[in-house]
Amino acid sequence: MEDSVALDPFKQFSVWMNETINSKMIEPNAMILATANSGGIPSARVVLLKDYNEKGFVFFTNYKSSKAKDLGENPNASLLFFWDVLERQVRVNGKVKKVSVEESAAYFKSRPRENQLGAWTSEQSSVLKNRKVLDEKYKLLMKQFKGKEIPLPNYWGGYRIIPNKFEFWQGRENRLHDRILYSKIRSTWKIERLSP
Repeated sequence: MEDSVALDPFKQFSVWMNETINSKMIEPNAMILATANSGGIPSARVVLLKDYNEKGFVFFTNYKSSKAKDLGENPNASLLFFWDVLERQVRVNGKVKKVSVEESAAYFKSRPRENQLGAWTSEQSSVLKNRKVLDEKYKLLMKQFKGKEIPLPNYWGGYRIIPNKFEFWQGRENRLHDRILYSKIRSTWKIERLSP
């Protein structure tokens, strides 16, 4: 497998992502984001990949969320894509930076109106008395923004994971899986096979 993979891990990821999309898998862009706070306490959750290129992998969230608090204390993160239909997974490690306000605003504008209202409604990760509080706030915001463009909240936007490692895992018989590691060495990628 190491002889057939792309020299650039972003190109290899693109090949696998396109094959996953063509497999008709539900949410092929779902990824597990693992973060840790300054005390090293880990946390993981599923988020959706919204863009990727040679600069990194982008997702969007509330900047007051627990994941954002972790990233504010510790800018290292790990992503895991698990595509069971193809017996594949991809792990990505790297540093995380906020995307520009312009990039966040452009994506926010592309979202369905209901999702834009949801971003204004939810104080993500904060404690709620009950569901009614959330529903009433949503209805109030619907009235407030009726007939108006919904602006980007100043507490909402994107993050980009800038990779320094990729691992591509392909399931094989007898648990003798293929594992290919890409490690960033200055401006180039070193490719190695790992034991399963």
